[in-house]
Amino acid sequence: MAFIGMIGLLGSLILLIYLTMKGVNIIIAALLSSIVVAITGGLRLDTALMDNYMTGFTGYFASWFLVFLLGAIFGKVMQETKAADSIANWIKNKFGTKRAVFAVVAAAAIMTYGGVSLFVVGFAVYPIAVSLFRAANLPHRFIPAALVFGSISFTMTAPGSPEIQNIIPTEFFGTTPTAGGWIGVLCALLIMIVGGLWLGAMVRKASANGEVFSLPNQGNDETAASLAAEEEQPEPNKGDLPNIILAVLPLVLVIVILNILGQFMTPTVALLIALTIGIAVACLSMLRFIKEFWDALATGAQNALVALANTCAVVGFGSVAAQVSAFDSLITGLVNIPGPPLIGLAIGVTVICGLTGSASGGLGIALPILAPIYLAQGVDPGAMHRVSALASGGLDSLPHNGYIVTTVRAICGETHKRSYKPILLLSVILPTIVLALAVIMYSIF
Repeated sequence: MAFIGMIGLLGSLILLIYLTMKGVNIIIAALLSSIVVAITGGLRLDTALMDNYMTGFTGYFASWFLVFLLGAIFGKVMQETKAADSIANWIKNKFGTKRAVFAVVAAAAIMTYGGVSLFVVGFAVYPIAVSLFRAANLPHRFIPAALVFGSISFTMTAPGSPEIQNIIPTEFFGTTPTAGGWIGVLCALLIMIVGGLWLGAMVRKASANGEVFSLPNQGNDETAASLAAEEEQPEPNKGDLPNIILAVLPLVLVIVILNILGQFMTPTVALLIALTIGIAVACLSMLRFIKEFWDALATGAQNALVALANTCAVVGFGSVAAQVSAFDSLITGLVNIPGPPLIGLAIGVTVICGLTGSASGGLGIALPILAPIYLAQGVDPGAMHRVSALASGGLDSLPHNGYIVTTVRAICGETHKRSYKPILLLSVILPTIVLALAVIMYSIF
């Protein structure tokens, strides 16, 4: 029975990956996978779905709804006020076409580290990326990698980041968003510097091999028309966009307020306050650029519900999987891995995030189980916080990840075949290597 349970656990995870890569809605895919793991694991189907699945789903929803809501609204307001466009254009004008790759990465990184929704960043920066890559005659297939690398590879796991992947560990380890000390900062810098140089080298090599800029061949569909239209967009007039200082101010406030208040109150509450102030400042300082205020709030709320429901579905699946004996055997194996305790934590988080295709969803599944085990062993909470955050940003970027699919296909009109390899190197391989270094450094120091 144990063997069948393990096969069912692995099979259900494979099914989840397969269905999401085939474009099946993640909520449907998670439910089907939950049924498979429940049946093969010897669970009552009604208990697994009505109790275990829904407890995981609603529990995650209740814990993080306000964070998702305010984060999505903040991102939509930054888009509606054209603050995101202002930042992207300012970086474009400052660095020019000679540093096109760096400019795209920097634009995405500044906005995501400031708390702007990943999807808003992608749609805002992509037209600028097209303009820069076209002027520099660089291969279009590297734009998804530049957007992904700037958005998630180091910004969401760095100390002080307002992204939810850096906030979730605070709930389980009793830490602050800056947890991890100098090792956490060093790891973020390593990913940023090495990844930036690596991406630049890949683009230069492709150019030297004769690759030039060309929009992806999308036939005669709407995506092709959209891409062509974005390519021909005229340069915005100076008066059409808010001043760069006004555009950046809400981002700076979110980071500063979060990390100051996070020292005196629960980081989640601090983040809610920081995002609320960021939204208010953005609206008041750039009011003349807002055409439909209530529509922006409504769209942000709808985006939050969709994103949160997708993540909750994955957490619900994990809650069902956690009930089968095979899952207990897997956790026991991780905990008993020879070497420093952080090895088991790192492997456990990164594997679950990879299998679910979600950094936040994986953390939501792994930490309720693993955190109490390692806290009881006396492992440093700050080290566990940073290792968990770094681990969430490795295997989560496999091809079935929702943000990867959206960026590659919906935003850039590319295919995984053409554009995924640099994403794999920069957002899976490199962060995983740095995660291993982090485990070694935290274990030594």
